[in-house]
Amino acid sequence: MSDAVTDATDGTAAPDAADGTGAADAANAADVPDPAAPQPQPGEPPANPAAELPLRPALEAVLMVVDEPVTAEHLAKVLDRRPREIADALRELSDEYTVQGRGFDLRHVAGGWRFYTRAAYAPAVEGFVLDGQQSRLTQAALETLAVVAYRQPVSRSRVSAVRGVNCDGVMRTLLQRGLIEEAGTEDGTGAILYRTTNYFLERMGLRGLDELPELAPFLPDADAVEGESQEGVPSFDVDDDT
Repeated sequence: MSDAVTDATDGTAAPDAADGTGAADAANAADVPDPAAPQPQPGEPPANPAAELPLRPALEAVLMVVDEPVTAEHLAKVLDRRPREIADALRELSDEYTVQGRGFDLRHVAGGWRFYTRAAYAPAVEGFVLDGQQSRLTQAALETLAVVAYRQPVSRSRVSAVRGVNCDGVMRTLLQRGLIEEAGTEDGTGAILYRTTNYFLERMGLRGLDELPELAPFLPDADAVEGESQEGVPSFDVDDDT
């Protein structure tokens, strides 16, 4: 987790106009409703009008307006299609955008699909969104986020015990940025527990927490953290910068 997490440099992007290859149009023309799906009787409107639309353009239209990754199952329900059909179309679209070298990308992260700007064009996005101003997490915030990611659910006192400094200010910053969230309370002490969010997975480009790198010997053993936290976290004179 040495790379800084950047706010707003990897946001969603609207697809550009057709690039004239004709391949996408030909593929879209081949998209037809599932013949196995129930068909409306003559003179009756379809039960789900979305089911009558060409599949791939319909997927693009829906993905343009989502603000978090959406699963293939959810898309299948909305568009009245089979989940397998949706999953195949999403992968085909993603591969097509890569082959065409588009400035946006369709990725499967955090259990769902969403449009992102392609990493190669991050400088252009940064220049537009940030106007040259960097908005990165500090080293202290990154270290705190790493502790939460590997020890979650975890209380503030335990995070402070691992890092050896008071982390209250940094934890507030991570909460405000949507990278961590409350996850109930700790038995016995009643302390609030924290975990990482789906937004964290998005920013890190992970499908799930199981894709986190193996924990190197940078953090103490869980038993050591447990023992130290039970004794109480010492007072610190200086609060970390956020």
